[in-house]
Amino acid sequence: MDLYEAIRARHSVRKYTGEKLSAQAASALHEEARACSLRHGVDARLIEDGAAAFDGFWAHYGKFSGVPSYFLLAGKPAPDLFERAGRAGARLVLAAQMLGLNTCFAALSYKKSAVRPLPEQGEKTICVIAVGVGAEQGKPHRSKPLHKVCDAENMPDWFRRGMECALLAPTAMNQQKFYFSRSGSTVTARAGIGFYTKLDLGIVKHFFECGAGAENFTWG
Repeated sequence: MDLYEAIRARHSVRKYTGEKLSAQAASALHEEARACSLRHGVDARLIEDGAAAFDGFWAHYGKFSGVPSYFLLAGKPAPDLFERAGRAGARLVLAAQMLGLNTCFAALSYKKSAVRPLPEQGEKTICVIAVGVGAEQGKPHRSKPLHKVCDAENMPDWFRRGMECALLAPTAMNQQKFYFSRSGSTVTARAGIGFYTKLDLGIVKHFFECGAGAENFTWG
């Protein structure tokens, strides 16, 4: 599965088989988490024995079951921490999808007291991401029309591809509260007002880059 196939195949999955990650998959995801930590300046870790974090009221309320492992995203408070964490999380879910695994972001629907290891001193936990073999593959989410999320006039092909991928990105409660604008090859993206929209902005910016190609534009 290549990157574009992963973007189109990825759907949020809350029900898992409980099967542990294979040694090969776990090794690859640990390495990806380390790379994300360095690239985005966050604390990204794969927790293989993570079932306890999804065994509690909020996890059951969020309809999670059988989750074997999760990614932990944390970092020292900063104005752009949530966006950087979103970028790292987006990269991790696509890496997992390319390995044939399933994922789902969880900002509230997990047992915070069971998260291990705890973030380093001075860090803030942003979210966790369930990862494992899905008992199902999830369903496509409903997307807003392009003109609701970007300047849709006279779009070059690279910008359209980027926006199509951005609309396939996971966002909190599928709210898709973001807006992209373009001036030549300079692209600006902003978050709307809502639940975890700054985290969402980082996620959709990474998906946009995957579709548009980083060589075709610069961020404004």
